Amino acid sequence: MLGPVILAASRSDRMRRFVSAAPGTKQVVARFIAGESVDQVVPVVQDAVAKGLEVTLDVVGEDITTREQAFAARDAYLELIEHLKELDLGTKAEMSIKLSMFGQVLEGGHELALANVRPVVEAAAAIGTTVTLDAEDHTTLDSMFAIHEELRKDFPRTGCVIQAYLYRTEADARRLAASGSRVRLVKGAYKEPAEVAYQDKAETDKAYVRVLRVLMEGEGYPMIGSHDPRLISIAQELARKAGRKLDEYEFQMLYGIRSEEHLRLAAEGHRMRVYTAYGTDWYGYFMRRLAEKPANLLFFARSILTKG
Repeated sequence: MLGPVILAASRSDRMRRFVSAAPGTKQVVARFIAGESVDQVVPVVQDAVAKGLEVTLDVVGEDITTREQAFAARDAYLELIEHLKELDLGTKAEMSIKLSMFGQVLEGGHELALANVRPVVEAAAAIGTTVTLDAEDHTTLDSMFAIHEELRKDFPRTGCVIQAYLYRTEADARRLAASGSRVRLVKGAYKEPAEVAYQDKAETDKAYVRVLRVLMEGEGYPMIGSHDPRLISIAQELARKAGRKLDEYEFQMLYGIRSEEHLRLAAEGHRMRVYTAYGTDWYGYFMRRLAEKPANLLFFARSILTKG
């Protein structure tokens, strides 16, 4: 069970320094991170759109410690929106935001995060797109859902993420599956205790299907965040049974993972959105990608050995 070990390492400064200095790290990070700056990520977005895909953009770096860093995160997203506006990409690119990056974990963090995220959501709406609030560890979720509810009063297309491995998620899905809502369902990528989350993959998969059924039978817009071929097939069947058209839900997958599947689903007429991360503070995001799939870790290990 390497996943929990890797997730624990994602919070370790010592491991951060070791991984950052490893000879093969840059090569592997480039597989999951589309660039370090807006100028580097824009061509990636343009290429995806040209292939019939859509994107959601994540400026990586949730582990902040000061209000100044929270303001800088806000400004980074506002800069991104300006670039999307200039290139007329607003209708094909949305943004994903971790509220911890906007100050949620600091003193007075709930109010700070709401104040920081609101101008980003407003600017996104002005260019024809929207924002999805990413789910983080379970201690942050009540705040995230409260901010999501507040933002939807003025910007009803604001989305949020729910995580199948949490016991609470089926109830959250029933509450969120309302008309106009946008909800991304993922398995979950944080180290959570047994008191709040399933620890067994099979149980998480079963929960994913239960929650997805709730979303498909609801009145909102489900976003299926998974690379699992079985779950993708089940999602298509649930959508068919619920009478949903192809534009009434979408699939989402990570940049750099199963890229051929992105194109296959798009070619079949599905809305396929690629979760595309960029920025310099990539460590936490990168480690969660390693934890999700053993093959990613093996790829990283081989790269280190090859470059060493």
